[in-house]
Amino acid sequence: MHRIGRRIVLLGAMASATAALTPDLANATPSSGVSATVTSTVAFGGKDYVVRQITIQPGGSTGWHWHDGTLYAYVEQGTLTHTDSTCTKTDVYAKGASFVEPSGADHVHIGRNLGTAPLVLDVLYVDPAGSPLSEDAPNPGCGFQ
Repeated sequence: MHRIGRRIVLLGAMASATAALTPDLANATPSSGVSATVTSTVAFGGKDYVVRQITIQPGGSTGWHWHDGTLYAYVEQGTLTHTDSTCTKTDVYAKGASFVEPSGADHVHIGRNLGTAPLVLDVLYVDPAGSPLSEDAPNPGCGFQ
């Protein structure tokens, strides 16, 4: 999975050579300590391919959200704690790991940086054309934001 995720992110980065830089799109809320830069966008075949680098500061989180399309991510630096809406399934992804987030409102999740150093993710979003990068979702009842 590491090689596949890394190749997908690199493919998106290569597309940036032919695409104009675009302004950052809004994060799902409530987020905390999150900054992001869109480095490439390409529209093809009814899909938007967006490459984005996301930094989450120690103690920060993405807020609860879900995606209209599939997200492919690579952990460039730090450690991501990723919890789903059952509040019982938590995955931890350290530097060098890659993972996939499936699409749909039935895949609500939150990403948190519980470490002491900034977390940096390289992300490729493959969304239906015109979709936002994420959709806000209420806290499903977990004891954290």
